[in-house]
Amino acid sequence: MDDPRTLFDLTGRVACITGASSGLGRRVAKALAAAGAQVVGVARRAEALDDLKAEIGDKAGTVVADIAERAQIGTLVDEVNAKFGAPDIVIHAAGVNTREAADDVTPQGWDRTLSLNLSAPFFLSQAMVPAMKKRGWGRIVNFASLQTTRAFPGGIAYGATKAGIGQLTRAMAEAWSPHGITANAIGPGFFPTELTQAVFDDPERAARNADQTCIRRNGRMEDIDGPILFLCSKASDYVTGQVLMVDGGFTAK
Repeated sequence: MDDPRTLFDLTGRVACITGASSGLGRRVAKALAAAGAQVVGVARRAEALDDLKAEIGDKAGTVVADIAERAQIGTLVDEVNAKFGAPDIVIHAAGVNTREAADDVTPQGWDRTLSLNLSAPFFLSQAMVPAMKKRGWGRIVNFASLQTTRAFPGGIAYGATKAGIGQLTRAMAEAWSPHGITANAIGPGFFPTELTQAVFDDPERAARNADQTCIRRNGRMEDIDGPILFLCSKASDYVTGQVLMVDGGFTAK
């Protein structure tokens, strides 16, 4: 029997992470690099990406791009591939939440949310899958949410995309797992990121959310490390089409 610790070793793998300039995307990039992968961070903010590259070092590359611009996907993939070769792993951490009440949702806000949260993960994966098929190995990790299955105030557009991510993940698995490519999703609970800043700025609200979990606390950035390493490594060879909730048991209650 091989040493079980080698199951999580990502040496020799290349990972592309969208939304890598901040929050969970940034944490994921650092975790995968620490596990041996070469990582390519994709985001719109060049300065934040430069900071990430400086922190990780030579194992990191960056591409400044708006992944919601569908016509630019081909160019984006070419730029990503130019860093360390075609990725074995793609993680879709980029996202937006306009927090508009149902009566106030605008066509512009709706379209932007769907483009970034739902369309971009599909079309970027579709463009990267051919190289994974040639290797017979690949990992796609989408970012789901508590709102994949729960309705929150002001979350109708965001929730629709995250429910869609659940089904997109299953459909990706059905289409591509016969070629050695697993597709799964992580569903974070409340973590202290830019996307949830409004929640953590309200101590009473943050405390209520913590009480809703089984563990009785909100997420810490390090809580994402183990789950993402599992889904990106050999350890999850027989796991596909699943949404792994990393929420302290929030959705268990």
